[in-house]
Amino acid sequence: MKKRFLAIFATCAMLITTGCSSQVDRQVTDREGTEVNIPTKIEKIISSAPSNTEVLVELGLADKLVAVDKYSTDIDGLSEDLTQIDFSSPDAEVIVGLEPDLIIASGHNKTGSAEDPFKAVSDAGIPVVYIPSSDSIEGIYKDIEFIASVVGENKKGEEIINNMKSQIAEIKAIGDTIDEEKSVYFEISPAPSLFTFGNSTFLNEMIEIIGAKNIFADEKGWISPTEESILDANPDVIITNVDYIDNPIDEIKSREGWNNITAVKEGAVYQVDKNSASRPSQKIILALTQMAEAIYPEHYGK
Repeated sequence: MKKRFLAIFATCAMLITTGCSSQVDRQVTDREGTEVNIPTKIEKIISSAPSNTEVLVELGLADKLVAVDKYSTDIDGLSEDLTQIDFSSPDAEVIVGLEPDLIIASGHNKTGSAEDPFKAVSDAGIPVVYIPSSDSIEGIYKDIEFIASVVGENKKGEEIINNMKSQIAEIKAIGDTIDEEKSVYFEISPAPSLFTFGNSTFLNEMIEIIGAKNIFADEKGWISPTEESILDANPDVIITNVDYIDNPIDEIKSREGWNNITAVKEGAVYQVDKNSASRPSQKIILALTQMAEAIYPEHYGK
């Protein structure tokens, strides 16, 4: 630990003496409520979560990214040569050596840890702003607005948000006309470790916008339901964004006892894009559209 600290200190000293560090001259309050000093001119950015990376790329700043987390590497528009950092245990020496002007971190980076994984980096003088994982679409708007603000792309950020609002309004206008509300089970993790969500999540909000009802809407946050609770709820539609097993739809249909569920009996089991249905960024519009067309093809079908 001592050697690591010394290495970080030496690197920082080198940056300062060679004049590579940017002058700090403005203060922002990040999405966690922490005040952070950041440089006015930002040329090098590190993103530690795919949702933040997606926003930065949409803002036209892919060329300013010098490193991203490993989950961001499938995002279109990124250089294949970008340095990858560990999602929850970033290497401070590597990060300091990249000389970033700003690190945009996520609340997910702190999952399972009592300490800030970027503490050594911020202690070395590199500004780190945090964006907690938003649980609502309004929160996603604010995340985009904040990121656009700190990187000096306010107008572009406003355009992204307005475009999202317009597309969501179009879907909601149709959803508001639907009288026969369908019940939906959305599966994030398959058996035997089932995982889904209740209210206070942007995915639940998306189901409601479409004009349907989440079978776990009375629960809160992210939950691990029992098979019995799903069977008892008897959803009209089942949606999954699982993509790491073969034939996730067939796997759901073949589960013992699930053949009695209305969704399975009527063949209303669908798969949607994993990334857009799990990352709180402007990309949720793709998942929202796919979900709408799956649940109510007669209303949203092309």
